[in-house]
This record gives sequence, structure tokens and C-alpha cells, in this order.
Amino acid sequence: MLRSPGGNPRHLISAADLTRDDAVLILDTAEEMARVADRPIKKLPTLRGRTVVNLFFEDSTRTRISFEAAAKRLSADVINFSAKGSSVSKGESLKDTALTLEAMGADAVVIRHGSSGAPYRLATSGWIDGAVVNAGDGTHEHPTQALLDAFTIRRRLVGADAGLGKDLDGRRVTIVGDILHSRVARSNVHLLTTLGAQVTLVAPPTLVPVGVERWPCEVSYSLDDVLPASDAVMMLRVQRERMNAAYFPTEREYSRRYGLDGLRMAKMPEHAVVMHPGPMNRGMEITAEVADSGRCTAVEQVANGVSVRMAVLYLLLGGSETALPSAAARTEESK
Repeated sequence: MLRSPGGNPRHLISAADLTRDDAVLILDTAEEMARVADRPIKKLPTLRGRTVVNLFFEDSTRTRISFEAAAKRLSADVINFSAKGSSVSKGESLKDTALTLEAMGADAVVIRHGSSGAPYRLATSGWIDGAVVNAGDGTHEHPTQALLDAFTIRRRLVGADAGLGKDLDGRRVTIVGDILHSRVARSNVHLLTTLGAQVTLVAPPTLVPVGVERWPCEVSYSLDDVLPASDAVMMLRVQRERMNAAYFPTEREYSRRYGLDGLRMAKMPEHAVVMHPGPMNRGMEITAEVADSGRCTAVEQVANGVSVRMAVLYLLLGGSETALPSAAARTEESK
């Protein structure tokens, strides 16, 4: 997290900004938030009177609704701003939009933007005083997706209560598919490595980014070779909307070499889980048999996303003075 001069968390722009203690604190706080979902009344008064703006310059369903549900469960007022049909479509700049939100008294801005670096610009420009949360920028990063993925892995492999205060030390996570265009892959490599996991990327050579050798992970071009040693296998969607060239011969060929079906899933250890950030291309990167199996965590990831985003908003807005020390103490006690 980018921090204020006093040292308190101020923004969440990149998973690379998170320390191990930052990440574990968020995951532990998300466990507390998950318990709220089991109550008859799924609300906390923590952010009553605060305003959270969802500023989405790209289409999104899961992420926007997830942030909206998270803010409302914390009793915040929520404003959903879509670029389509707004002044942005008439040529208004990010700066002018930010100044408008500042005038409206936004305490936090959750931004998704097609340009990499837009959330960082918003957070460091001085245009707004509120907290900024990156909900996905271009092909750069998507930190709350990585946090909910780590939360899901820890819950499945360690346990909800047993995982408190724990990281993912020694776990092996394989990320498969369109790495080149995936902000989810980038954020997961940063965060999972920070939490002690060993990450392997698997993709066709054409879908591996230039400079990947400097990333803190391994790269393989054979899915079958890495499956037997994987604790979690994350399948990524091929992002056709970001492609302007042919990156593989045919969809059938891609599925044959890099798709996860029942036979491949059988090569994984019994405890291993299958993950997918959604939306799925069933029959391409993942078959219906795998997607609907008990080992696939896709639906859990959606539910966990609300808990994790509640934790992020809580720590940035409600917990900067009171919640952080107590939550940090709980993390220390459980080590």
C-alpha cells in the first residue's frame, strides 16, 4: 500500500507495494469480514457516513458489484460512475473527473481503467484527498483479485481459522494461459511470492511477456510437466478483446495444449485446487467437467472477493487509526 507521511495505509495501487505483514493483515481481516456474511444481518456500521465511488472506465460486472457489496456491508454510501454515458464519453479528462468527485466529497475511489498507471496517477496527483483502490488498470495489475486468490488458497489448503497469521510459504501455484495480457497474473506473481509461494507461469511462447525472466517466478511451456507438483492451478481466460494478432494457430490447438480437462486434473495432487478469476471460456481453457467439480474454487473466489474488498476498504478508511493496531496485534498473537 502507498502510505501517508504518518505511515498509515493510504492507497492500494499494486500488489508489489504490499509487504508480507500487509498481506497477512488483509487476509486475516478478510476472515473476520467473512464471518459477517454468515450473520442474519450482513452489515457493519464501520463506514457509516463515508462515500465510496466506483469509477469504472472499463466494463465490469464481478469486480464492480463485489466492491459495491463490500462498501454497502460496511454501511458506506456508494456512487457507481460508468464512463459510458458520462462526460468522459464527451472528452472529459481523468483530472476533471477526479476534481468533480473531490467536490462531491468522495472518501475513496475504486478505479478501473484501460490505461496502465491511471490509478497511480490519480493517487499521486493531488487531485483528490480520498483513498484510491486499483480495481484493474490496463494489462498492469489487479491487486484485490490477487488478494482474494491468496485468501482462497489459504482457506482451502490451510483452513479458515488455522490460517490466521499464516502465509503461503512452500506452496506451489501454477498460473496458466494468457499471461501477456493478464493483470491478474502480474499481481498474483507479486503477492504470492511475497507470501512465500513458488509460482510457475505456463503459456505458449507468444503469450509470455518480454522481460518475464526478471519476474520472481519460473516459466514452463508444458502444462503436463508442472501439474503433479502444483498445490493450486489458476486458469486464465484468453483475452481476445486485447489481442490484435494471432497468438496461437486455433482455439482447438490452444485447448489441446493448455486447457485443463478431467484427465489433466487427475494428474494434480489430491489436495490441489483449480482456480479461475472469471469469466470462463468453457471448453477452451477449462472444461465443464473441471469447472463444475468440487476442486474448482471459482464460485468461492467470488464470495471471498467481497470479504477481501471489505477488509481493504475497512483498513484504508475505517481502520487507519483504530483497527490497524488491533488487527496487527491479532496477527502477531497467531504467529
